[in-house]
Amino acid sequence: MVLTKQYLRYVSSAVFGVIGSQKANISYVTLRQGERGRYVAVAACEHVFIWDVRKAEKVLILLGQKHEVTFLCPSPDGIHIAVGYEDGAVRIFSLLNGESNVSFNGHKSAVTVICYDMLGARLVTGSKDTDVIVWDVINECGLYRLRGHKDVITQTLFLKDKNLLVTSSKDSFVKWWDLDTQHCFKTMVGHRSEVWGMVLLNEENRLLTGSADSELRAWDISYLQEEKAEGEPKVKKGKTLLDDGNDCDENEDEVNEGPEERILTCKKAGSILREAQDRVVSLTVDRKAQVIACHGNDFILELFTVLSEEEVQKKMGKKLKKARKKAAKADNGVGDEPTEPVVEKKLKDQIINLSKIKASAKIRWAAILSSAGGELKVALLLQNNTIETYNLNISDKIPTANKAARLTLGGHRTDVRTLAFSSDNLAVLSASGDTVKVWNRSTLQVIRTMACEYALCSLFVPGDRQIILGSKSGKLQIFELASGSLLETVDAHEGALWSLCLAPDQRGIMTGGADKTVKFWEFELVKDQRTGQKRLTLKHTRTLQLEENVLCVKFSPDHRLLAVSLLDCTVKVFYADTLKFFLSLYGHKLPVLCLDISHDNTIIATGSADRNVKIWGLDFGDCHRSMFAHDDSVMFLQFVPKTHLFFTAGKDKKIKQWDADKFEHIQTLEGHHREVWCLTISPNGDHLVSASHDKSLRLWERTREPIILEEEREMEREAEFEESMAKGDVPVVPGETEGEAAPAGKKSIETVKAAERIMEALELYKEERTKMEEHKFACERAGKKLEPPKPNPILVAFGNVSPSRYVLDVIKKVRSSELEVSLLVLPFPYIPELLTLLNSFIQEGLEVELVCRCLFLLLKIHFGQISSNQMLLSVIDELRTNTLSKVQEIRDVMGFNSAALQFLQREIESKEDIMFFTDATSRLEEKRKRRRKRERVILTTA
Repeated sequence: MVLTKQYLRYVSSAVFGVIGSQKANISYVTLRQGERGRYVAVAACEHVFIWDVRKAEKVLILLGQKHEVTFLCPSPDGIHIAVGYEDGAVRIFSLLNGESNVSFNGHKSAVTVICYDMLGARLVTGSKDTDVIVWDVINECGLYRLRGHKDVITQTLFLKDKNLLVTSSKDSFVKWWDLDTQHCFKTMVGHRSEVWGMVLLNEENRLLTGSADSELRAWDISYLQEEKAEGEPKVKKGKTLLDDGNDCDENEDEVNEGPEERILTCKKAGSILREAQDRVVSLTVDRKAQVIACHGNDFILELFTVLSEEEVQKKMGKKLKKARKKAAKADNGVGDEPTEPVVEKKLKDQIINLSKIKASAKIRWAAILSSAGGELKVALLLQNNTIETYNLNISDKIPTANKAARLTLGGHRTDVRTLAFSSDNLAVLSASGDTVKVWNRSTLQVIRTMACEYALCSLFVPGDRQIILGSKSGKLQIFELASGSLLETVDAHEGALWSLCLAPDQRGIMTGGADKTVKFWEFELVKDQRTGQKRLTLKHTRTLQLEENVLCVKFSPDHRLLAVSLLDCTVKVFYADTLKFFLSLYGHKLPVLCLDISHDNTIIATGSADRNVKIWGLDFGDCHRSMFAHDDSVMFLQFVPKTHLFFTAGKDKKIKQWDADKFEHIQTLEGHHREVWCLTISPNGDHLVSASHDKSLRLWERTREPIILEEEREMEREAEFEESMAKGDVPVVPGETEGEAAPAGKKSIETVKAAERIMEALELYKEERTKMEEHKFACERAGKKLEPPKPNPILVAFGNVSPSRYVLDVIKKVRSSELEVSLLVLPFPYIPELLTLLNSFIQEGLEVELVCRCLFLLLKIHFGQISSNQMLLSVIDELRTNTLSKVQEIRDVMGFNSAALQFLQREIESKEDIMFFTDATSRLEEKRKRRRKRERVILTTA
């Protein structure tokens, strides 16, 4: 056996540095019946972070898998939160323990909106794939898919009292759906561009929509079903309703007429003007629908309040008084009889501007929560990785917002462009456009935060007490970690300072900049004028002048050579002592952005904007191999210490590990959701930290698990297959034409595997049944009882269950949301056997609800083939009688239980009333006794 080179796997250990991702909204949540308005939920790449805004602490992490979070929606009871992902999946997490037990998979692309109904029993999701899906949360399955929109769904709202749904989309339409019949009965076309948000007001009698302009349009909804509750409407009545519809259509506020008018009519009530001129980014209301929050792509959040009917009447009364006075004055001049003025009720009298909140950066999402005593809490997720919360009292005459909290410490405001590890592997430095932070690697807590210029490169000074940053303005900044102070700023280069490298003898550094020079510096200790203490400084010793801008510089570990990458796509190698030219490495088509030299000075690896990595020998400058590394520019490259393995980071969101001896790709670290700018490897090679445009820093750890390259490639192929499977067509029920409503499920690798497991179980059942029949026949021929055949090892492993029971167990293990599509994939030859088994399950009273669900679905899918098959008639007839009787039995039991519970409830209530009454009388007696005592004391003192 040939001993192969062993590679060890790196795995993701933690995500840090991100406070809130921009892609998903922010939402108030309650934890363990705690204080309302204290905790907010935000997306953090693929995870969800719950922050305590008062303490600025992360209290709970809801762990995701691979795809980015795109939407959050807490349940009405506050115990669960529904999370939508980039791949179209929806998972429901418990806020008590942070675990996810329910997941739905029906969309082909990112979930853009999620909404619960009033009870929290149903969930509606909208997606970029233009579909709307309604899910049953209790039964954990999809109810139906609603098609009709032509662009991304932006908002979905359930109506409380009626089984209706309203959806808006970027296709400029607002659609009303009747969920009883699962069809769209009205389409509103009053918008000229995308509808970005909408809310229901005035007890769902008004719809407010936000579009791509500065108007918020209001629509009055009148429900017409109540008028006709007693019987079918007459023809004449229908005509008058259609006439009403025509009136609406004249205003270009309607599109369809006819049957939809039997449910509701919509009429434009006017519009409110926002201050911002750009599109509505988010539009939200508090739970009582009294306060509306709205913002565009700027710093301002506008708050509007919806006045109650009494307040509107009061306002109209004042207006009428004014109008009468005005009319009286005018009539006095003329001398005629005073005419009664008419005051029209306008939208601006009902919805008034409450306040404005100016945030410290551009607002991405907003959430509002009204508390007792008229207090309003506002949480803002800003575009610079910050959360801000404000409090204001809406009962004040002029409400002013007070900033309550600002979460900034746990991350950078702008992208991290440089990372460095300390020599003891314990501290990590990250620097962005305005701050430099030092993190503790084990706890991932910030140790120091210091203001700096736009940093491009960094390193720890030997001893790990100071750090040096190279900035975009060409300056070198030296910071002391103990005090967190800036020691000195050195003007090093005239252009951007792109690269820093510590000399192997640790006595100085080398810098390369956009002014076509490489400069050499030595560390020096000088006496500080102010403190009298010695401090570190840099002394410029030599300069190497070049023909092009310098992008990257690196010393060889033996201090013999130095490599410089230039803007002309070449890498020049010089002798470190004399600065004489040694080699020119040319071959890249675009500039080399990163390079590194191996620990034994034999290999130099270069990564370029042309997406290739080239490995060169340092003896003669020969190119050993050129490898296509990433799908976009290679941004960073570094060797693992004391090995010939190196990591590359690319703009394609991936980090890859390579072997420079065998020229093989070892593994891909996937996790970042945007371009990866830089990475750093710890001196012992056990840890790796990477920084990305998604504002996150990721820590990766080396495990003891070896990587087998063939298996790694196989896993990559499987992942590709699963992705292609998810993008496939939605399964179609035979005989059904594609309409507005469709099945909610989606064919995925899980549903295919579930169908295969059911088929295998049915095959096993057939085999076992054949075995038992043969055994019975053999016993009859022998005229005595023979030894029974050995059961299948699988049945033994499951505790000697019967074959039929094993089939039921397999069906039970299929996830509820995937059951329909799994049965849809099942070929017809397995159906007769399955129907017979379902009949036996119902007779025995096993899992009647699940069995009925499977039965009705199979009858719907294979109706034609089942009804034309004479062999199945008897089975179907038996199923009919058995199913009806069993379902009736269950219904009776449930009715009995329900009546018993109601009886118990009444008993408890009556007991509590008696207890309360006796308690009250005893309290009264005690009060009387105390009063008598007091009176006696007064009398005696008198």
